[in-house]
Amino acid sequence: MDRPANNNGLPPVLAGPVLRHTTFHRLTLWLVASFTLDLRLQLYFADGQAPSVDRVLTDSDITRIRLGDSACLHLIDLKLDDALPADTVIGYDLGVKGPYDGGERSYYWINDWGPHLCLPDRPRPDFILRERLDKLAHGSCRKPHSPAADGLVRVDSELLQAGDDYSQRPALMLMTGDQIYADDVAGPLLRAIHSLIERLGLYEETMTGAAINDSRALREDNRTYFHRENLLPDVHSNEALVERFFGGVRKPVFTTANAHNHLISLNEVVAMYLLVWSPVCWQLIDTEQPQLSPEDANGYQHQQSLIDDFVDGLPRAARALAHIPTYMIFDDHDVTDDWNLSALWEATTYEHPFSRRIVGNALIAYLLFQGWGNNPDAFADLMQPVGRLMMSADGQGLLDQRRQEEIINQLLEFEHWHYTLQTSPRIVVLDTRTRRWRSELNRARPSGLLDWEALTEFQQDVMDQKAVIVVSPAPMFGVKLIEAIQSVFTFFGKPLVVDAENWMAHRGAASVLLNIFSHSRTPENFVILSGDVHYSFVYDVRFRRRPQHPRIWQITSSGIKNEFPHNLMEWLDRINRWLYAPWSPLNWFTKRRRMRVTPRMPEGRDAGERLWNHAGIGMVHLDSEGVPTEIRQLNSDTGGTRFPDREQSGNSG
Repeated sequence: MDRPANNNGLPPVLAGPVLRHTTFHRLTLWLVASFTLDLRLQLYFADGQAPSVDRVLTDSDITRIRLGDSACLHLIDLKLDDALPADTVIGYDLGVKGPYDGGERSYYWINDWGPHLCLPDRPRPDFILRERLDKLAHGSCRKPHSPAADGLVRVDSELLQAGDDYSQRPALMLMTGDQIYADDVAGPLLRAIHSLIERLGLYEETMTGAAINDSRALREDNRTYFHRENLLPDVHSNEALVERFFGGVRKPVFTTANAHNHLISLNEVVAMYLLVWSPVCWQLIDTEQPQLSPEDANGYQHQQSLIDDFVDGLPRAARALAHIPTYMIFDDHDVTDDWNLSALWEATTYEHPFSRRIVGNALIAYLLFQGWGNNPDAFADLMQPVGRLMMSADGQGLLDQRRQEEIINQLLEFEHWHYTLQTSPRIVVLDTRTRRWRSELNRARPSGLLDWEALTEFQQDVMDQKAVIVVSPAPMFGVKLIEAIQSVFTFFGKPLVVDAENWMAHRGAASVLLNIFSHSRTPENFVILSGDVHYSFVYDVRFRRRPQHPRIWQITSSGIKNEFPHNLMEWLDRINRWLYAPWSPLNWFTKRRRMRVTPRMPEGRDAGERLWNHAGIGMVHLDSEGVPTEIRQLNSDTGGTRFPDREQSGNSG
């Protein structure tokens, strides 16, 4: 059968389906189509030849939101009266029906319009619902132009290796932050974004307080590639904004920020999501290099090969997302670097209409592409105004500015990005970006990652549980040397230089967090999954005076497609071991001295090394009590390492 296409030559499905919030009575799928689809869903239990569930989806099952002339988001939320079977393979198929070649056709199924989503010799994607979570995949930081390979491709390799042994599949995948880099975009990717905007007619917007009038002018401006810092308003009061958003600020200890291609308009962020999740959209666009200076052209050509490698892996990344229930939470790069780091950052950013719009556009896109699929019920009151915003586009495809500002105001005040999954064990996903504990003495000091009210809610979520899995985008227990460096820069008033945000950076938040762990009704077993830092490590954490309760494991996997500078990582690892050995008095100057933090040594590293610096994906196996029995980091290219549980000497304190 020929691939279906509409009258504009576009395939019916542009991106997805991505398998999202999935329970025994609920199935949630995310996809973007080139027009409004009539959909039919079939479910097959245990390799049955006939569907066990066959339903034509109605308006009560689908939320449709137009993103442009030829782009329509379909949020499928199917509630089931009869429970789906546990620990059984469930195949699913989506039939699409609509106008092709000027006439009506019968349904086209996934193997017709998205064969790359099916495993070899399988007619459709499938998944498993676990009665008890026994294996989790997790990771963060997926930067398309990183030289590292894509960890989502490695997830697909795990699916292929598992074959018919479905017990070897992860029960679900947790993406713990920086699923996109809105603030660090390669030139070739930005060119593809602009081409896709034109191809799909993604809706445009007007700009306030900017050097350009609207999103069309943004794409046409000769500064739009590699020089967007020159598009900001030139006012003295906005110097901090210029530096943070687009200044290419040097970070002496870690990296150089590259914000010269920072995404600005809503249609740019929408196109970014489509291009990092779907191979289909890359087949629709013109990727010819724009006119650039010789210096910018050299950078563009270097990035082109990196983006080409990324695109080559997208069919397999999309297949992984179609087979494993996936949950997400934002970190800073999903919006912008150092997002809400301090009260001063917030005041500087949100008091200017242009920077407020940039952050607001990223939040609108996060809601539609990530947030909704985690917990659809939490966003019921937001989806209608977002839908009305998209329907407000006039004959020129221009969004109503007043409506856009209204929904941005709502999102900036929204306090329910976090969520809890009633799995076994329970999963609690923290929003460490929007509910911060701001410094009352110095607005420039880093804010605590959660305020007192959010920490209290977190305690209520975990209290009296036997075991709990906590997703904290930033590690709750990090590398002490790096935290010390961040403290020094904060002391001298330069927290932005080193991304000085960690759980111990704010005394009040750190104290409350440690008190939660010491509470008598705290779970016996805490598994903390984190990312953010671009390297991986595992700590066993215990209270010195009460080592058996609770038992805490800090498991950090980062990045999916990003790595820390290797030579610098080796030196930081070595110096950290020297300065913070168990006998070191420096341990007593840290806020967590009540705890004994013992790092696990990754296999395959030199003696004493604790940090694993390879892009990839984390895998955690859990027993019936929620205790990790195996912790692995799978490299995105090949191989990996285990973090074995054994008594070790080393950094504790």
